[in-house]
Amino acid sequence: MQQKSQGRVQMEGLTVGEVAKRSGVAVSTLHFYETKGLIRSWRTTGNQRRFKRDVLRRVAVIKVAQSVGIPLAEIGDALQTLPAGRTPNACDWSKLSTQWRQQLEARIRQLQGLRDRLDGCIGCGCLSLEACPLRNPGDAAGKENSGPAYLPGP
Repeated sequence: MQQKSQGRVQMEGLTVGEVAKRSGVAVSTLHFYETKGLIRSWRTTGNQRRFKRDVLRRVAVIKVAQSVGIPLAEIGDALQTLPAGRTPNACDWSKLSTQWRQQLEARIRQLQGLRDRLDGCIGCGCLSLEACPLRNPGDAAGKENSGPAYLPGP
């Protein structure tokens, strides 16, 4: 199908193997993305899966978002905001990346706070549950119960 004219490829669509080869993503991954609603295909009269060309850009967006730690559920929600059947463009990417950047900034702040509390925890060596800022912040365990019967959750 690679040798076919643009109009014919557009009409017939891309096979899952062609999408895999052109996107660098395994066929099984494409099937997974489809079950999660991240990409769409249709079936030919011979029951073969076909994809519109815009799926290549959508797969690229998914892979970039995953590479920076965006969960698939959030990627799916974001892709739902894009018009169906149209290749995502620079304006679409700008909206998505702005939203994801804000989420990443929040995660960075959260991880920095965790790192800073971990530094304080290293000094106690987890010998003092009462003073542990990670396992027992504000001595929540002491307020609930004392002794080995109570261990606060993660």
